[in-house]
Amino acid sequence: MLSLKGVWRMFKSGQMEVAALQDASLDIEDGAFVAIVGPSGSGKSTLLQLIGLVDRPTRGSIVLDGREVGAMSDADRTALRLRRIGFVFQRFHLISDLTAIENVTLPMEAAGIGVQERFGRARTLLQSMGLETRLNFRPSQLSGGQRQRVAIARSVANRPGMVLADEPTGELHSEDRSQVIDLFKQLQREGHTIVVVTHDETVAEVADRQVRMRDGRIERVA
Repeated sequence: MLSLKGVWRMFKSGQMEVAALQDASLDIEDGAFVAIVGPSGSGKSTLLQLIGLVDRPTRGSIVLDGREVGAMSDADRTALRLRRIGFVFQRFHLISDLTAIENVTLPMEAAGIGVQERFGRARTLLQSMGLETRLNFRPSQLSGGQRQRVAIARSVANRPGMVLADEPTGELHSEDRSQVIDLFKQLQREGHTIVVVTHDETVAEVADRQVRMRDGRIERVA
Protein backbone atom coordinates (compact mmCIF):
# COMPACT_ATOMS: atom_id res chain seq x y z
CA MET A 1 0.00 0.00 0.00
CA LEU A 2 1.30 3.43 -1.00
CA SER A 3 -0.27 6.60 0.34
CA LEU A 4 0.48 10.23 -0.50
CA LYS A 5 -1.08 12.96 1.62
CA GLY A 6 -0.82 16.65 0.73
CA VAL A 7 2.44 16.21 -1.19
CA TRP A 8 4.15 19.24 -2.75
CA ARG A 9 7.37 19.40 -4.76
CA MET A 10 8.89 22.84 -5.22
CA PHE A 11 11.89 23.75 -7.39
CA LYS A 12 13.98 26.92 -7.53
CA SER A 13 13.90 28.88 -10.77
CA GLY A 14 16.12 31.89 -10.31
CA GLN A 15 14.67 33.82 -7.40
CA MET A 16 11.32 32.12 -7.69
CA GLU A 17 9.93 28.82 -6.44
CA VAL A 18 7.93 26.76 -8.93
CA ALA A 19 5.48 24.09 -7.84
CA ALA A 20 5.93 20.97 -10.00
CA LEU A 21 3.44 19.12 -7.80
CA GLN A 22 0.77 20.71 -5.62
CA ASP A 23 -1.12 19.17 -2.71
CA ALA A 24 -1.24 15.67 -4.20
CA SER A 25 -3.11 12.99 -2.27
CA LEU A 26 -3.39 9.46 -3.66
CA ASP A 27 -3.73 5.90 -2.37
CA ILE A 28 -2.45 2.99 -4.48
CA GLU A 29 -3.54 -0.44 -3.31
CA ASP A 30 -1.31 -3.48 -3.63
CA GLY A 31 -1.96 -5.30 -6.90
CA ALA A 32 -3.51 -2.29 -8.67
CA PHE A 33 -2.76 -1.15 -12.23
CA VAL A 34 -2.71 2.66 -12.21
CA ALA A 35 -2.15 4.97 -15.19
CA ILE A 36 -1.00 8.55 -14.55
CA VAL A 37 -2.15 10.64 -17.50
CA GLY A 38 -1.82 14.28 -18.47
CA PRO A 39 -0.15 16.74 -20.86
CA SER A 40 3.57 17.50 -20.78
CA GLY A 41 4.47 19.57 -17.75
CA SER A 42 1.47 18.40 -15.75
CA GLY A 43 3.58 16.82 -12.98
CA LYS A 44 3.33 13.16 -14.02
CA SER A 45 7.05 12.39 -13.94
CA THR A 46 7.54 14.36 -10.74
CA LEU A 47 4.83 12.27 -9.09
CA LEU A 48 6.43 9.06 -10.37
CA GLN A 49 9.87 10.06 -9.03
CA LEU A 50 8.36 10.69 -5.61
CA ILE A 51 6.49 7.37 -5.63
CA GLY A 52 9.72 5.65 -6.68
CA LEU A 53 11.75 7.22 -3.84
CA VAL A 54 14.04 8.87 -6.38
CA ASP A 55 13.07 12.32 -5.09
CA ARG A 56 11.78 13.73 -1.79
CA PRO A 57 8.69 15.89 -1.29
CA THR A 58 9.08 19.51 -0.24
CA ARG A 59 6.24 18.90 2.16
CA GLY A 60 3.55 16.31 2.73
CA SER A 61 3.65 12.62 3.60
CA ILE A 62 4.54 9.51 1.57
CA VAL A 63 3.92 6.18 3.30
CA LEU A 64 4.96 2.86 1.74
CA ASP A 65 4.03 -0.37 3.51
CA GLY A 66 3.30 1.58 6.67
CA ARG A 67 6.63 3.44 6.68
CA GLU A 68 7.00 7.20 6.23
CA VAL A 69 9.68 7.36 3.55
CA GLY A 70 10.15 11.11 3.21
CA ALA A 71 12.41 11.36 6.27
CA MET A 72 14.37 8.12 5.71
CA SER A 73 18.13 8.29 5.16
CA ASP A 74 19.46 8.02 1.62
CA ALA A 75 20.91 4.58 2.38
CA ASP A 76 17.60 3.28 3.75
CA ARG A 77 15.69 4.70 0.78
CA THR A 78 18.11 3.09 -1.66
CA ALA A 79 17.80 -0.28 0.07
CA LEU A 80 14.00 -0.06 0.11
CA ARG A 81 13.87 1.02 -3.54
CA LEU A 82 16.13 -1.86 -4.60
CA ARG A 83 14.00 -4.42 -2.81
CA ARG A 84 10.49 -3.00 -3.27
CA ILE A 85 10.39 -1.08 -6.58
CA GLY A 86 11.27 -1.89 -10.20
CA PHE A 87 11.63 0.72 -12.95
CA VAL A 88 10.90 0.69 -16.70
CA PHE A 89 11.85 3.66 -18.91
CA GLN A 90 10.82 4.95 -22.32
CA ARG A 91 14.34 4.55 -23.74
CA PHE A 92 15.05 1.27 -21.96
CA HIS A 93 18.29 2.35 -20.19
CA LEU A 94 20.01 -0.94 -20.97
CA ILE A 95 23.82 -1.17 -20.74
CA SER A 96 24.99 -1.37 -24.35
CA ASP A 97 28.08 -3.51 -23.68
CA LEU A 98 26.14 -6.18 -21.79
CA THR A 99 23.97 -8.97 -23.18
CA ALA A 100 20.25 -9.22 -22.45
CA ILE A 101 20.79 -11.74 -19.66
CA GLU A 102 23.62 -9.69 -18.14
CA ASN A 103 21.42 -6.59 -18.11
CA VAL A 104 18.71 -8.47 -16.22
CA THR A 105 21.18 -9.71 -13.59
CA LEU A 106 22.35 -6.18 -12.64
CA PRO A 107 19.75 -5.37 -9.93
CA MET A 108 20.22 -8.83 -8.44
CA GLU A 109 23.96 -8.27 -8.25
CA ALA A 110 23.30 -4.98 -6.44
CA ALA A 111 21.06 -6.88 -4.02
CA GLY A 112 23.82 -9.37 -3.23
CA ILE A 113 22.27 -12.41 -4.95
CA GLY A 114 24.76 -15.10 -5.95
CA VAL A 115 25.91 -15.58 -9.53
CA GLN A 116 24.20 -18.91 -10.17
CA GLU A 117 20.85 -17.77 -8.79
CA ARG A 118 20.80 -14.43 -10.56
CA PHE A 119 21.66 -15.89 -13.97
CA GLY A 120 19.12 -18.67 -13.48
CA ARG A 121 16.42 -16.20 -12.52
CA ALA A 122 17.33 -13.88 -15.42
CA ARG A 123 17.14 -16.76 -17.89
CA THR A 124 13.70 -17.78 -16.60
CA LEU A 125 12.40 -14.21 -16.81
CA LEU A 126 13.61 -13.69 -20.36
CA GLN A 127 12.19 -17.04 -21.44
CA SER A 128 8.81 -16.08 -19.95
CA MET A 129 8.88 -12.96 -22.13
CA GLY A 130 9.58 -14.83 -25.35
CA LEU A 131 13.28 -13.97 -25.50
CA GLU A 132 14.80 -17.41 -24.99
CA THR A 133 16.75 -17.09 -28.28
CA ARG A 134 18.02 -13.59 -27.44
CA LEU A 135 19.73 -14.18 -24.08
CA ASN A 136 23.20 -13.37 -25.37
CA PHE A 137 22.24 -10.55 -27.73
CA ARG A 138 23.34 -7.01 -26.93
CA PRO A 139 20.78 -4.17 -27.02
CA SER A 140 21.93 -3.02 -30.47
CA GLN A 141 21.00 -6.46 -31.82
CA LEU A 142 17.45 -6.28 -30.46
CA SER A 143 14.32 -4.53 -31.73
CA GLY A 144 12.71 -1.78 -29.67
CA GLY A 145 10.05 -4.14 -28.39
CA GLN A 146 12.62 -6.76 -27.46
CA ARG A 147 14.70 -4.18 -25.59
CA GLN A 148 11.65 -3.09 -23.65
CA ARG A 149 10.89 -6.68 -22.71
CA VAL A 150 14.46 -7.05 -21.44
CA ALA A 151 13.93 -3.86 -19.42
CA ILE A 152 10.69 -5.23 -17.96
CA ALA A 153 12.44 -8.48 -17.03
CA ARG A 154 15.15 -6.43 -15.31
CA SER A 155 12.51 -4.41 -13.43
CA VAL A 156 11.12 -7.53 -11.74
CA ALA A 157 14.41 -9.37 -11.23
CA ASN A 158 14.44 -8.62 -7.49
CA ARG A 159 10.75 -9.58 -7.22
CA PRO A 160 9.57 -6.11 -6.20
CA GLY A 161 6.00 -5.50 -5.16
CA MET A 162 5.70 -2.43 -7.37
CA VAL A 163 6.76 -1.68 -10.97
CA LEU A 164 6.90 1.95 -12.11
CA ALA A 165 7.02 2.71 -15.84
CA ASP A 166 7.64 6.10 -17.46
CA GLU A 167 6.17 6.21 -21.00
CA PRO A 168 7.06 2.54 -21.62
CA THR A 169 5.36 2.41 -25.03
CA GLY A 170 6.48 5.85 -26.22
CA GLU A 171 8.98 4.56 -28.78
CA LEU A 172 7.29 1.32 -29.81
CA HIS A 173 5.29 0.26 -32.85
CA SER A 174 1.71 -0.94 -32.34
CA GLU A 175 2.53 -4.69 -32.21
CA ASP A 176 5.36 -4.15 -29.72
CA ARG A 177 3.12 -1.83 -27.71
CA SER A 178 0.45 -4.53 -27.44
CA GLN A 179 3.04 -7.05 -26.21
CA VAL A 180 4.28 -4.64 -23.55
CA ILE A 181 0.72 -3.92 -22.37
CA ASP A 182 0.08 -7.67 -22.15
CA LEU A 183 3.24 -8.10 -20.08
CA PHE A 184 2.13 -5.44 -17.59
CA LYS A 185 -1.25 -7.15 -17.26
CA GLN A 186 0.55 -10.47 -16.73
CA LEU A 187 2.71 -8.90 -14.00
CA GLN A 188 -0.41 -7.54 -12.34
CA ARG A 189 -1.99 -11.02 -12.37
CA GLU A 190 1.19 -12.29 -10.69
CA GLY A 191 0.62 -9.81 -7.87
CA HIS A 192 2.71 -6.79 -8.83
CA THR A 193 1.41 -3.26 -8.43
CA ILE A 194 1.82 -1.42 -11.76
CA VAL A 195 2.04 2.38 -12.02
CA VAL A 196 2.49 3.77 -15.54
CA VAL A 197 3.01 7.36 -16.64
CA THR A 198 1.69 7.60 -20.20
CA HIS A 199 0.38 9.78 -23.01
CA ASP A 200 -0.93 6.59 -24.61
CA GLU A 201 -4.68 6.27 -24.11
CA THR A 202 -4.47 2.60 -25.12
CA VAL A 203 -2.33 1.96 -22.06
CA ALA A 204 -4.52 4.15 -19.85
CA GLU A 205 -7.66 2.28 -20.88
CA VAL A 206 -6.37 -1.12 -19.72
CA ALA A 207 -5.46 0.23 -16.27
CA ASP A 208 -7.80 -0.29 -13.32
CA ARG A 209 -7.55 3.38 -12.35
CA GLN A 210 -6.60 6.58 -14.14
CA VAL A 211 -5.02 9.53 -12.35
CA ARG A 212 -5.59 12.63 -14.49
CA MET A 213 -3.15 15.50 -13.91
CA ARG A 214 -2.89 19.11 -15.03
CA ASP A 215 -0.70 22.01 -13.92
CA GLY A 216 0.91 20.03 -11.13
CA ARG A 217 -2.36 18.90 -9.58
CA ILE A 218 -4.33 15.69 -9.55
CA GLU A 219 -7.56 16.71 -11.23
CA ARG A 220 -9.41 13.42 -11.11
CA VAL A 221 -8.98 9.78 -10.12
CA ALA A 222 -11.29 7.38 -11.94
